Amino acid sequence: MTRATTGPGGGDHSPEERFGGRFDLAGRSLRTHTARGSLVNAVFVVGVNLLTILKGFVVAALIAPSDYGVWGIIITTFITVALLKSVAVADRFIQQDEGDQELAFQRAFTMEVLLSGAFTVAFLLAVPLAAAVYGRPELIAPGIVLALVIPAGVLASPLMVFYRRMEFVKQRVVQSLDPIVGFAVTVSLAVAGAGYWSFVAGIVAGSWATAIVALIASPYRLRIRFDRAVAKDYLSFSWPLFVAGAGGVAIAQGSLLVGEHTAGLAAVGVIALASSVTTYAERVDQIITTTLYPAICAVAERTDLLFETFVKSNRLALMWSLPFGLGLILFAPDLVNFILGERWRAATLLLQVFGATTLLYQVGFNWQAFYMARGQTKPAAVVAVITALAFCAATIPLTLTYELDGFAAGMAVMTVVNFAARTWFLTRLFDGFKMARHFARAMAPALPGLTAVLLVRALEPAERTQSIALGELLLFGATTVAATLLMERSLLKEVRGYISGSPDPGRA
Repeated sequence: MTRATTGPGGGDHSPEERFGGRFDLAGRSLRTHTARGSLVNAVFVVGVNLLTILKGFVVAALIAPSDYGVWGIIITTFITVALLKSVAVADRFIQQDEGDQELAFQRAFTMEVLLSGAFTVAFLLAVPLAAAVYGRPELIAPGIVLALVIPAGVLASPLMVFYRRMEFVKQRVVQSLDPIVGFAVTVSLAVAGAGYWSFVAGIVAGSWATAIVALIASPYRLRIRFDRAVAKDYLSFSWPLFVAGAGGVAIAQGSLLVGEHTAGLAAVGVIALASSVTTYAERVDQIITTTLYPAICAVAERTDLLFETFVKSNRLALMWSLPFGLGLILFAPDLVNFILGERWRAATLLLQVFGATTLLYQVGFNWQAFYMARGQTKPAAVVAVITALAFCAATIPLTLTYELDGFAAGMAVMTVVNFAARTWFLTRLFDGFKMARHFARAMAPALPGLTAVLLVRALEPAERTQSIALGELLLFGATTVAATLLMERSLLKEVRGYISGSPDPGRA
């Protein structure tokens, strides 16, 4: 999605020369290569997350909310420490442009080994601490077993080489083993009555399957190559992202802790379920941002190209996430009534509020990638700290006072604060950017579907049935798709041109 750059030496260079030999474009423009990569990533991520959300619903129907709550605490504790560990080793490796890429990979791998060793210790200490804080000794055994994922992640490091080269097919074929194996193991064990252990076993099995195949496919040898200057460079790039991760940690752990304190383990299960469902709305943006990151690193000094790429990529992502958020607001009661069951009744309002926050949270969601491509990671830390402070000031006291309803209101306040903070940074990076105009343009295609459903509901009978709910869902989806094709036809035509190999002339 970025125009050609002429490169230091002029405009007659091949695409590979213009981008420092980073990519094997096979004669294609960078725009076309990136668009096709987005298609590959879309197929992968949509498939993965269909499996993930299906797994979540299937297991939720098979196990009790309290078991789901135990799993929510375990995985949140794991992700908590993982966020602190994954301080952008892969992101920095992708951004670098060393002459010896095997040596660069081995140095990055060394940093991954060192950080993962510290991560292992931290996680093994965090598990009994979490068990003590929540008063749940049953967390310890599955938490220790989950630690087996850490070395598997280290051995899967060759995947970042494929990512830097934008060899997305190779990368995603290997990564697909994790969700497929994980789904099979998790659902099988849940059916067998394993409870939260089904989640643990599924994640461990999937991660090791991926690690083994990644080792076989690795283009470089795995070696320990420590370099003090390189370590310092990684630290300089990564410490703000560490702070940003710590902000996410505070919010994730705080959510579960206050939920458990005010309404018990079942409330933790409700929060975990609502979070897992709404996370699905982020996937398209992650597809696009993941695909773009190596490309925008190659043209990071061209702010005009970054601006064009940011606006178009976010509009593409919002074609999915905004209807998803609206759909969750409209159909969360049906999801609970007809699929999850009465025991998840408390999740209804929270799902609807999370759907509303999704509308706001996804606008400009990928802003950090554009700062990171320019080597500027401090803004991510600033926004994370501001968001964490909003969580402490609003979400915690509201949850303690009004339980899950208060939690929902507090998360809405926090999302508004986060939105304002990233809007400020976006206007500093891109002159002339207007968030209100960007949001209104992205929201427009979803409004006809919303209006159609509300009109139908005004006329429908008092008793709501599965058939009525399904009919409304199909109406909402069809109307939204039609409106999107009409209102965004220019952008969609441009993207279709890249994928078909006939982009605008003169663009890379």
